Amino acid sequence: MCRLFGMHAGNDRARATFWLLHAANSLAIQSHYEPDGTGVGTFDASGHAIVNKQPLTAWKDREFAQEAKNLKSETFLAHVRYASTGAHTQINTHPFEEDNRLFAHNGIVEGLQALDERLGELGTEPLVRGQTDSERVFALITAEIRRANGDIRAGIKAALGWIAENLPVYSLNMILTTADELWAVRYPETHELYVLDRTSQSSGEDHALVADSRRIRTHSPELADRHVVIVATEKMTDHDDWRLLKSGELIQVGEDLRVSSEIIFDEPPRHLLKLEHLDQKAAASQHPPKTA
Repeated sequence: MCRLFGMHAGNDRARATFWLLHAANSLAIQSHYEPDGTGVGTFDASGHAIVNKQPLTAWKDREFAQEAKNLKSETFLAHVRYASTGAHTQINTHPFEEDNRLFAHNGIVEGLQALDERLGELGTEPLVRGQTDSERVFALITAEIRRANGDIRAGIKAALGWIAENLPVYSLNMILTTADELWAVRYPETHELYVLDRTSQSSGEDHALVADSRRIRTHSPELADRHVVIVATEKMTDHDDWRLLKSGELIQVGEDLRVSSEIIFDEPPRHLLKLEHLDQKAAASQHPPKTA
């Protein structure tokens, strides 16, 4: 499945180094199980979104993913893509950016023709440049945020609520970031999504924050003794305080690093997809073999 990682460092921008693909892992598995794209999104000192992403279609692209990326921001959003829809191209690679917000998604939404019709009704169909369900989900969220006069919480609830009522859904796990906020949703319980509210403390002998998974790794000496909040597909540190989000849970993290939580859906999607409902490519994208 796609890997999601979001981090909020508070109101003081911090430096962090990202590796989006471990070299050892990428060489240890067969090519048809390789990720299809990697990307990371941040915001500059003026609050403008910056996206650094690339599809993985050749060995030179894997070199891009394995290179260390030294970034500075309040919020960070990283994604490793296993494609279920759309070609292995730049426009289909996460994160996506609209209205100076960044978005990444893990899961599958079907019924894209109906979704395109809804986007046409709301005037945001031109925002879709690629073929993915994820970009369409983000376009709908963007439309609903605009309709709610910039209220991100209301926009997410309205967009995901419409999808849950009208379209076949396997998973809608997502992270959305702005220059000073992080939003995340786990829905339904198909895939895991964790949050770590890490208070100020040293995280190891090298006195650096280290968060590590089978795909994404980040390292930041500046954040060793600072309060940070991390949201990720899997637990990435040895801390005992990782919490699995509940199905239907929306969390928001502001500059004060206070985590607010709300259950926005207490029932599964009306047209819930199971693994056996997916075609071979889609099923493989959601449950690729685990790497060492």
